[in-house]
Amino acid sequence: MPPRPEPAPGLGPYRSLLLDMAQERSVEALQRMIVGRLAGLPDVALARIWLMGPGDICPECPMLAACPDHAACLHLVAGAGTPLGGGGDWAGLAGRFRRFPVGVYKVGRIAAKAEAIEVPDLQEDPTWLADPAWARREGIRGFAGQPLLHRGQILGVLGVFLRARLDGEFLIWLRMIADHAAAAIANAQAFDEIERLRARLELENVYLRDEVRAASSFGEIVGTSPALGAVLEQVELVGPTEANVLVLGESGVGKELVARAIHERSRRRDGPMIKVNCASIPRGLFESEFFGHARGAFTGAVRDRAGRFELAAGGTLFLDEVGEIPTDMQGKLLRVIQERTFERVGEDRPRAADVRLIAATNRDLKAEAESGRFRPDLYYRLGVFPIEIPPLRARPEDIPPLADHFMKQCCRNLGIAERPLTRHHISQLQAYSWPGNIRELQNVVERAAIVSRSGPLRFDIPTSPVHRPLAKSNIPPGPGPPDLPAGRDLLSYAELEELERENLLAALRSTNWKVSGSGGAAEILGVKATTLASRIKAMGIRRPI
Repeated sequence: MPPRPEPAPGLGPYRSLLLDMAQERSVEALQRMIVGRLAGLPDVALARIWLMGPGDICPECPMLAACPDHAACLHLVAGAGTPLGGGGDWAGLAGRFRRFPVGVYKVGRIAAKAEAIEVPDLQEDPTWLADPAWARREGIRGFAGQPLLHRGQILGVLGVFLRARLDGEFLIWLRMIADHAAAAIANAQAFDEIERLRARLELENVYLRDEVRAASSFGEIVGTSPALGAVLEQVELVGPTEANVLVLGESGVGKELVARAIHERSRRRDGPMIKVNCASIPRGLFESEFFGHARGAFTGAVRDRAGRFELAAGGTLFLDEVGEIPTDMQGKLLRVIQERTFERVGEDRPRAADVRLIAATNRDLKAEAESGRFRPDLYYRLGVFPIEIPPLRARPEDIPPLADHFMKQCCRNLGIAERPLTRHHISQLQAYSWPGNIRELQNVVERAAIVSRSGPLRFDIPTSPVHRPLAKSNIPPGPGPPDLPAGRDLLSYAELEELERENLLAALRSTNWKVSGSGGAAEILGVKATTLASRIKAMGIRRPI
């Protein structure tokens, strides 16, 4: 770039400021440049810029009584100047005049009427001064205030205090600087907004690509069991509301799919659903991940970053493994839920938390809350509508359609012919208890499709079912389950189902057919009452008359 020609003496500071303003893209840097250059001119004591903004400090504002509507005011965003004697400077943004209600004092009147105010000699007209003692102490004589107008919209006010009487040449240049400053500020704000939206879009794309990849690999909700039907009924019921939902269930049962189904049935379906895996976030980064951070907030924060609450604005925030959130962070999350606002780390500007929360965990959060390992108030805030997903072993009817779905999906991805599942395959899959639930079933099916391309389809699962205690040892004697056939170490699915059926009947008889509550069959068997009720219905068990 060729060197900039030297401006004519006396006009250089004004011209160079106009040229440099057009090149600056940062709003904050632009504002500091304007007041800094003006404050460096001869006889200028103080230069300040106020921009229009919402009322944000009304309870503590010293001009509260004079404010007409408490809705909008002028915010001090930049200042530069040097007091007499050289003690310090006036670059701070605090103090009595950090806010001006529109229409109050000369600065507020400039914004209200969008007209300049010029006082050539304040000593001749001291009524303009809000602080006459300060003006006398600093030798202030002249004041010039220009509205920052851009396309008919008032952006703010540029004010300059001088230690000399105003002259016509300075006023001409100040009007020109104010016009260029308004356009430059509007452009810089637009660039800032574009950069913010671009950064948010990049983050959303990363998150959403991961979410789509995970969702497509896991498949849609598949199954026809009564237990799954009860879950879907609850999804249809709570989906259109704004209630927070707590999805409970063992690992691998499909809690995220249920959360997505709730989101898709809500009024927020057109907004994003952002997932936070609380178990994978380092302890020291929870606040930054949830709420974002400002540049310079901590070591390594080289730029502003939006948090998950901001990314999920207008949509749903899915807190997976919510039981892993540290106790100190639980209190901050509770405050956001209650107040519906949050602040980025390193910022003091509140932002609206326009999100719906869906949390998921494989822990017993109620027991965690009762033991003090999880905040009870947060538990009740998150669990307005709890949904419990039964494990796969409690709904074996869903194994055939799930296995068929995963097999077709895997064969399609591998580019091979579909491998049909035989009755023997289904019996083999149903005879296993699937401690890893649907995720384990998917992995087993995909592995079988891969290793059995050129031969018969074989499933690599344990040769005997993984038994879990179905009932506690305090069940009174009754008609017991059938003995294992001689010479057999493996039960068929029919035999396994009969074993479970007789065990349930024994538990029900021992409690006089009481299912839930203290001393009920669910308590004896160590399962949820809803899960037990689903199994009783699925097996067609009825209380004898």
